[in-house]
Amino acid sequence: MSLTTAARGLVLFLLTVPVIQGQKGYDVKYTSTEICGLRGSTVDISCTYTYPRRVDDHDTTVQESFWFIRESNGIYADLKSDPDYSDRVEYLCDNNRCTLTIKDLRESDAALYKFRFITNQPRGSFTGSPGVTLSVTDLQVQVDTLHEHQFYNNAKLTCQSSCLPDHSSFIWYEGQSKATEGATYSARFSSSDSISCAVKGHESSHSPSVLIWRRKGYDVKYTSTEICGFRGSTVDISCTYTYPHRVHNQDTKIQESFWFIKESDADLKSDPDYSGRVEYLCDNNRCTLTIKDLRESDAALYKFRFITNQPGGRFTGLPGVTLSVTDPQLQINVRSLAHYSPWKELTCHSSCQLPDYLSYVWYNNGQEVGGKTKYLLLRVFSPTDSYHCEHGSIRSPPVYAPKLPSVSVSPSGQIVEGRSVTLTCSADANPEATCIWYKNQTLIKGAERIYRLSPISSEDRGRYECSCQNLYGTRITSKYVDVLYAPKSPSVSVSPSGLIMEGSSVTLTCSSDANPAADYTWYKDNEDSVKATGHNFTITDIRPEHGGHYYCQVKNTRGSQSAMFRLNVTVSTEVLKTAITGTSAAVLFVMVLLTIIFLMRKKRTSEQPSEPGDRANHSEQLEEVIEPHYVSVHFVKKQTDGIYSNIQPGPHRNMMKQKENEEDVVEYSAVKFRSRGQETVEDPTALYSVLKKPTR
Repeated sequence: MSLTTAARGLVLFLLTVPVIQGQKGYDVKYTSTEICGLRGSTVDISCTYTYPRRVDDHDTTVQESFWFIRESNGIYADLKSDPDYSDRVEYLCDNNRCTLTIKDLRESDAALYKFRFITNQPRGSFTGSPGVTLSVTDLQVQVDTLHEHQFYNNAKLTCQSSCLPDHSSFIWYEGQSKATEGATYSARFSSSDSISCAVKGHESSHSPSVLIWRRKGYDVKYTSTEICGFRGSTVDISCTYTYPHRVHNQDTKIQESFWFIKESDADLKSDPDYSGRVEYLCDNNRCTLTIKDLRESDAALYKFRFITNQPGGRFTGLPGVTLSVTDPQLQINVRSLAHYSPWKELTCHSSCQLPDYLSYVWYNNGQEVGGKTKYLLLRVFSPTDSYHCEHGSIRSPPVYAPKLPSVSVSPSGQIVEGRSVTLTCSADANPEATCIWYKNQTLIKGAERIYRLSPISSEDRGRYECSCQNLYGTRITSKYVDVLYAPKSPSVSVSPSGLIMEGSSVTLTCSSDANPAADYTWYKDNEDSVKATGHNFTITDIRPEHGGHYYCQVKNTRGSQSAMFRLNVTVSTEVLKTAITGTSAAVLFVMVLLTIIFLMRKKRTSEQPSEPGDRANHSEQLEEVIEPHYVSVHFVKKQTDGIYSNIQPGPHRNMMKQKENEEDVVEYSAVKFRSRGQETVEDPTALYSVLKKPTR
């Protein structure tokens, strides 16, 4: 193993023989089965794994892989979700190799670590055994006294640990100051010198300090150099001590032993601040200090001292034990054991890092459940469940799903468009719930407990839902937000669409968006009276005078808007044709009548006495006068085509064949109306005029 690799991990691989566990093509090989790491260092635990590429003609894929240290009834807890390892573990998995990295090693990390992977195949899950045993130790300073004097010692110091790789380099400290660098440290040490060591590159992880100058054979070792206790609880601080049983042929006896915290070295029992709260239990070279009803003022550095009957036979153990006191802070952490698993693990957790072996009690809704460990497995968590844990007299806050969220709107009262409105959602839950907002079942991005609408508009009107969720469940509350606003610009439509003909029926419709609902009123240009109210305005038997500009006014309590519509009325083509035809017939009748009168007068003039020879000429003249004539009448109207009517005579009779004594001669004239586009079609309505010959 290279020095670089060893220094990085501060890890000693105690057994490097690969271990293979396999069944039906599934294998896991651990690089080592035992690893030792120094407290505060970083350690890597690695393995490789294999699986059949195809099973029953189906390709195999790995769906999940993870490391774990706890398993119960086939339930495995992914190490990444363990609150005790929060932000301290990483996985690096690639090409069927997976490495677990644990940073800032703690003594509580000592455990058996196993790797598990899950495939898409039936029964395709596999756990590598036996796993990797991790032990965590501290550095220790070993003192080899070269020469002992009354006030100083010449000594050689060695930094030792069962986890150290060979050829490690160390940094040596006197107190908090760097003294030297090297594998060992030799010097003259006085009674005040307190020495510690650290591996180079990992100076943050010091060994416990030791007092170098001491009489040979005297020593104190503390069970732990750091202890955390809850305010109001009881804490034990322990140590073991040794001394030479005989010095100069004289048996050694312990005359006094005690704990102290102040420079005066006064026995803690005599301190009035601890009166009635401390006890010593010392037996067989072991002494335990018990402090009851811990107070914040009890946080201090505690040291043990014993005094013997030998000359200079008093000894104080260094560096002592640092006690920190905090408020009772038992907390329950919850995690899903794996993505595929419905199981959850509850952990009774504390910032004091209480030992796992301590006894815990779990309760659900006040009833004791589960075992006595700091972990509790749950498959189902009901919305009505409330769990808490206890250690001694310390009780954790309960954990439970969110209660029904409360939604409030500020300011209260009516919500008017253009103002600023704030929606606030809150839900009682532990751990604290995360709340998000929906509008009309659509997620509002970026909205959390407080959602501000500034300024609010009519488009913001709708149903809002606040959904609050934690690890134990989800609850939702909805609230309708009604926004008041003036009418929007109205629109007017007409039905039926197209040309509006005289005599038809038409409906005008006015529409606008408003809240509260608006009133609709209809007006006509240059008229003060109201034509109608409501969305619709219907005009029946429409006439030309109904044409013009109409106004729709929309009004509610927030304001008003108006819209104008021009109504054009078109005269019917059939009516126009009838009027023109009637007018044309009347004009033609007058013209025919005038023609007849003119002819009759002319005839009377021709009947006056004349020469017999002249009769024939008169007859010829009459026949010439009544030769056929066509009269074209053209009526023009801007909106319609012109209508043409032609006047032509009826059937022609031969005047020369008529008897001269015939009293009446009847002539028929046909009046025919033809349109410009139908000049070759006869009008079925012919107008006939009767010409009666005057009596001779």
